Amino acid sequence: MQIFRSLLSLSLLVPLVAAGAHGLRAEEAAAPQLPGGASSLQESYDDWSVTCRIADKRRLCAVTQQQMQQNGQRVLAIEVGIGEGESLNATLVLPFGLMLEPGVTLAVDDRAAGEALKFRTCIPAGCLVPTDLDPALMEALRTGKVLKVATTSADGQPTPFSISLKGFAPAIDRLKALVSG
Repeated sequence: MQIFRSLLSLSLLVPLVAAGAHGLRAEEAAAPQLPGGASSLQESYDDWSVTCRIADKRRLCAVTQQQMQQNGQRVLAIEVGIGEGESLNATLVLPFGLMLEPGVTLAVDDRAAGEALKFRTCIPAGCLVPTDLDPALMEALRTGKVLKVATTSADGQPTPFSISLKGFAPAIDRLKALVSG
């Protein structure tokens, strides 16, 4: 399996990776179509976006969220897609200046953090952390309010990030409908 796949477009998490990132589902079809015959689609579900496009006779879809500073600089981004065997996976794009060795941990609301996730690589857009979303974590994401991302800055200080889960469940449901349809 390829580690990196094509991202949806430069409008998602770009300039994320020209070669792609872990986690998008590409549906092969002779003439793939989106609803209404569109070649691309973007919908908002509270704090999340569902984006699909047709590229190279494939349907590429993902659920994303970006957090920006007031000056327009991206602080973090997350992309959730459907991988092999209908499993869901995610890629976090985190800023430079973090310690890579300890990785990051994820926790939903006040639940205990899971095992540390390793950084895959750093690119001009930031550092990538891919992960598979197991059923227990997916259920917590669907019903939770905040995904807490714990990292450590290069100077050893805890550097937490919070990702709103408002709209996550309907966005994931829409992603699954678009990918299966």
